[in-house]
Amino acid sequence: MNPSLNRLRAVSMLTACVALAPSPSDAAVKICTFPGSPSAALDRTIAQAVFTRAGIAATVLEKGIGDGDDDGVSLKELDRTLARGCDVIAGFPRSAVADDSGGKMRFSRGYLRAGYVSIEAPGAELGDTAMRTTAATYASPAQLIAVQQAGVTLDLENTSASTVEAVAAGRARRAIVWYPAVVAYRLAHPERSFKVALTQSPYSDWKLTFAFGPRSEALRTRIDAALTAMSNDGALQALTRHWAMPAEVATTLRPGIMLADANASRAGRFIKVANEGGIELPSFEPAQTAHGKTLYASSCAKCHGAQLQGITAPALQGPAFAPAANSHLTVGGIFTYMATNMPADRPGKLKDQDYADIMAYLLQSNGYKASGAKMTADSARSSKLPLNAGPAH
Repeated sequence: MNPSLNRLRAVSMLTACVALAPSPSDAAVKICTFPGSPSAALDRTIAQAVFTRAGIAATVLEKGIGDGDDDGVSLKELDRTLARGCDVIAGFPRSAVADDSGGKMRFSRGYLRAGYVSIEAPGAELGDTAMRTTAATYASPAQLIAVQQAGVTLDLENTSASTVEAVAAGRARRAIVWYPAVVAYRLAHPERSFKVALTQSPYSDWKLTFAFGPRSEALRTRIDAALTAMSNDGALQALTRHWAMPAEVATTLRPGIMLADANASRAGRFIKVANEGGIELPSFEPAQTAHGKTLYASSCAKCHGAQLQGITAPALQGPAFAPAANSHLTVGGIFTYMATNMPADRPGKLKDQDYADIMAYLLQSNGYKASGAKMTADSARSSKLPLNAGPAH
């Protein structure tokens, strides 16, 4: 789930500006969506309306990015898609936690804010196990949010639709899910209703945009102008009204703000993380950070970026991952999640010590200094240290 790529240099745009300035005789711009995304129908509708408003001939392709959703698609694959089969990708999710700074894409302004929320199904019959169960979509930000809860059993589902269904069918009391998935499920099952609440996590807040490759980036200014005009005259709101988060949820959803679960106000915060004073800094050796960097490049960089900047998975460096203070993630929590669930295409494929070496590399990349004994899987797993940015070098 995705976000902010380096701006391409102006010199590389000159030829594109000439070649792509549309005229009535130009071939239609080809727009692709993620077919498996719950917002695909909305993305197609928005694309047609926005490109029509911009005066750009366009056709929306049924396929072009395969059959999957946006999770696990590498930046290289997306760049290749925009260089060959598609000119524009509609429904590209962007977030402050994923900064795709290593790629060639550029992005429009957002046309829908879509966060990860907590849902429950009022009246659902729940057994004892279901009462303790939280559902989440496997290998998505929802899983990273859900795994931070204390004392719950996780029900990991393969799709966002089955994640919502886990709550509707009473297999789980709660689900952490992308809000468009809730809308898509209710459109298919209008008899269903859900109680929706915010989740408190740096991974919650996303927006949908148009992504442009080098061949089409000259169109971005016109698309942004069309989106602005449609926002000002209410046309955009009319198209997205069924997909917009409920007012009581969306009004407090702002970039960079930690969000509290409305159902957990008395019990404290939705995500519980130990934040005890006097916890020792984790120790690790320089040699293992070098090994961890090599392992990261081969097993993690596809989704998290070669520079840990985030591509289709969250960034693993910087304030979104290791803020200056008040982190909601611990070293032990991150390590346990990583060693259990990563890499997404083959969870747990590495040795315990390999995961520890990757953890050491992540710590070094976020300002921690190598010192003391080698980090082991046991020492990483047991660490209660909040993952704040390390002390300045």
